[in-house]
Amino acid sequence: MRTTILGVVCALALGLATAQAHAEPALQVLGSNFIFPNRIKGLPAKLSEFTDLQINRFVTNDGVGLSYWEAGQGRPVIFIPGWSANGAEYVNVMYLLSPHYRVIVLDPRNQGFSERVPYGSRIERFSMDLKELVDHLGLQQVDLCGWSMGASVIWGYIDLFGTQGIRKACFADEPISIYSHDDWSEQERLEAGGTTTSAERMVAGMTRGEPLNSLVTDLKPWARFQLKDSPAFLNSEAFAEAFIKNDPEAIGRVLFDHVTNDWRDVIRHRIDVPVAIFSGEESNNLPSQRWAAAVIPNATLYSYSSAEQGDHFLMFKNPIKFTDDLRGFLER
Repeated sequence: MRTTILGVVCALALGLATAQAHAEPALQVLGSNFIFPNRIKGLPAKLSEFTDLQINRFVTNDGVGLSYWEAGQGRPVIFIPGWSANGAEYVNVMYLLSPHYRVIVLDPRNQGFSERVPYGSRIERFSMDLKELVDHLGLQQVDLCGWSMGASVIWGYIDLFGTQGIRKACFADEPISIYSHDDWSEQERLEAGGTTTSAERMVAGMTRGEPLNSLVTDLKPWARFQLKDSPAFLNSEAFAEAFIKNDPEAIGRVLFDHVTNDWRDVIRHRIDVPVAIFSGEESNNLPSQRWAAAVIPNATLYSYSSAEQGDHFLMFKNPIKFTDDLRGFLER
């Protein structure tokens, strides 16, 4: 999940998209360079240093223009962002991985530079969008990595299409079922990662600013986001805020469906490829990630310490460690 409304862009008019692929250098699409606020060894100081970053697009079978960020060559790795997130936030992750892989980040419908539409706001449609991206790129085999709601999109993909064509998968800190059923034991709640018994109040709080408390949703991601304790995270957030604006109503359409899905059957029965699961001791999702790692055959859990930024935003707060660990998993 994300906790900010991101800054504005007018450079991309995807409502006029055609069915043909459209690829442009990121600097050309964005219309200007960007200087990152913190200089960090091994990461770009300005966007122009990321010379092969592109922002591309295609059109789905229901007529929606979707953008995807792309860089590098080699074996393809597709990232699916979490709720309200976008490819701009992956700039450090892409920069670190693109010398080794063809790295692709999909902007889900109603997010990032993808088109805003009043339909298709269900995880299963997001999963179909992912399938259409894979087909559009002509990929026979791919590694998939989903953060937060992006992991749910992969679970929906596997539920619909199986694992054929998936070489390996990565899930980062996504509860198995955000909605906590009132007849669950505490152990069942922890294993599923349930944090709310009122999807309506959770959605209202996250999209309309209505009051939230720990009985409505997990507040720790908000607290960890506000720490501003990672220069790399501040860089990627500043970049996203400079160029992208979310529409709260548009991103809110998928949230109820996202909250009420229960993926325990997919986790337990449908995943038969090697899996990496990322979480940490500063995430209340960690018990559910341990459960998933225990029931998925050939799964590896990467649990980051507090000092390693082991919270919901670990891949953005600690991109060097995350990409090192992900590469180790992908190359194993």
